[in-house]
Amino acid sequence: MQTWSLVSMCVLLGIVVRWGVSLNSYSGAGKPPMFGDYEAQRHWQEVTYNLPLQEWYSNTTENDLNYWGLDYPPLTAYHSLVCAYVAKTINPEWVDLHKSRGYESPAHKLFMRATVLVADLLIYIPAVVLYCLYLTDGSTKKKVCTVFCFLLYPGLILIDYGHFQYNGVSLGFALWGVLALGLGWDALGSLAFCLALNYKQMELYHALPFFCYLLGKSVKLGLMGRGLFLLVRIASTVLVTFALCWLPFLSDPGDAMQVVRRIFPVARGLFEDKVANAWCSLNILIKIRSILSSDSQIYISFACTLLAVLPSCVRLLMKPTFWQFKLALVNSSLAFFLFSYQVHEKSILLAAFILPLFLKDGLLVPYAVTSLAFLFFSIYLLSALEHCSEEELRLGAFHNANVIPWFISGKCCRSSCTMAGLSVVTVALVPPTHLPDLFPVLVSSTAFLHFLGTFIYFNIVQFSEPPSRKSQKKND
Repeated sequence: MQTWSLVSMCVLLGIVVRWGVSLNSYSGAGKPPMFGDYEAQRHWQEVTYNLPLQEWYSNTTENDLNYWGLDYPPLTAYHSLVCAYVAKTINPEWVDLHKSRGYESPAHKLFMRATVLVADLLIYIPAVVLYCLYLTDGSTKKKVCTVFCFLLYPGLILIDYGHFQYNGVSLGFALWGVLALGLGWDALGSLAFCLALNYKQMELYHALPFFCYLLGKSVKLGLMGRGLFLLVRIASTVLVTFALCWLPFLSDPGDAMQVVRRIFPVARGLFEDKVANAWCSLNILIKIRSILSSDSQIYISFACTLLAVLPSCVRLLMKPTFWQFKLALVNSSLAFFLFSYQVHEKSILLAAFILPLFLKDGLLVPYAVTSLAFLFFSIYLLSALEHCSEEELRLGAFHNANVIPWFISGKCCRSSCTMAGLSVVTVALVPPTHLPDLFPVLVSSTAFLHFLGTFIYFNIVQFSEPPSRKSQKKND
């Protein structure tokens, strides 16, 4: 009972922080003609409520795709439709076709913010609590502290409650999938992850680890016995889930293909904005988008992504343990972010804060407050790297090879100070007139080196021996 009381307090504090951030500005506030992501989400409610389903993803006289056309999978559209029905009940002007474009009012802002919080309360927060309580090691006190730090993470809060998105839905479904697999409920885990993938295509970052873990587990059980039964059950679950999500679009193959074209917009180019991945960093030295054709960029990025993710996935396929699965999730997502085509800066929100984006949205104060609070409580409550030996960091066998970046091997403080310094410089100084993007480029390039180092580190960890834990035996 005491544990759940403490967890309830953590959840309440997490809600307070979220709502505090939501009182600030949002993406595109008062900035016509396109406004921003807040307007995109509102516009999707307008479109799904007023237009027939076959027009949701198509360019028609009533649906101009150049004005925030739907570009997420069907589950997002259905969620927008549900929100639209509620909005219509409260105030029909909020979803009035065409006339509601750019609609802004305190009441509507309250409604939109509330929809994000309700989604978190239903999907994301319960998944966090159950995962931390049942699938993390340590004492009850440490598990509760983990819940608190998990819910306090600023990146997701600032994007969803500041900038304005619903990432907690897709990430929550994905976490439900991880939780189910950790508890041995493979079919339910597959169902949950399919929902995540059908809500936001960014979850493709995690798809290969799910596939390799479940396939490897089936092979390990024997494809002539229990393994075959498990594989058929998982395959059936995936096919049925996808069929139900896409059912309204399957009557006409053209409609289905139009949805696919919208959720994979290759015309946008290799990357967007000053994203901290390999291609944007390389673009500083070599203007790769000018040198190579669009097709060549797609092929090269696909090859690099595949090569980057392959070792981790093969390792997981050969040793399908839950410990390997969690590491593969990290390595796969980083590989996709660093090397894949058409990466958006918000794709890294689970691992980093996006200062240039928050400055654009007028979220400097909540960025600073939530970041400092998160760092303080993480260090104070968890002290994850304090007194850790090389063996505990899984670096012992590789120490002499000098392949571990300096900021990983016990010097994370320097990393934090570097990024904090760049944040201060970005805010306080004016860039030279001939280099207007100097500070965003410095931030993205430095962040890229951090992510690349982290990617190398976790790949090394995955190929080392797992820690001996009692909980590991259950999942092996």
